[in-house]
Amino acid sequence: VRLKHIPRPKLRICVFGDQQHCDEAKAAGFPFMDAEALKKLNKNKKLVKKLGKKYDAFLASDTLIKQIPRLLGPGLNKMGKFPTQITHGENMKHKVEEMRSTIKFQ
Repeated sequence: VRLKHIPRPKLRICVFGDQQHCDEAKAAGFPFMDAEALKKLNKNKKLVKKLGKKYDAFLASDTLIKQIPRLLGPGLNKMGKFPTQITHGENMKHKVEEMRSTIKFQ
């Protein structure tokens, strides 16, 4: 459910992106990882779990989102933190604001 005000301003979001999204994230001051950094995790369960605990949510480029289960394994999905897709046409800041103002009911 999307709310008008931002209930979670301190939500930590990491961007898994291709070069364009990494540059955009760097300019906006968001933490980011490219495909090479994700390959370094190499399905290592401890490292993926550590990554999942460090951030509250993830954004991933539309080009990279298909590769994430192959690169990271099922760890993020089990935590319920599978990345949200972001396309090149979308504004990253707006997408992050939208994620911060969205809540899930259990």
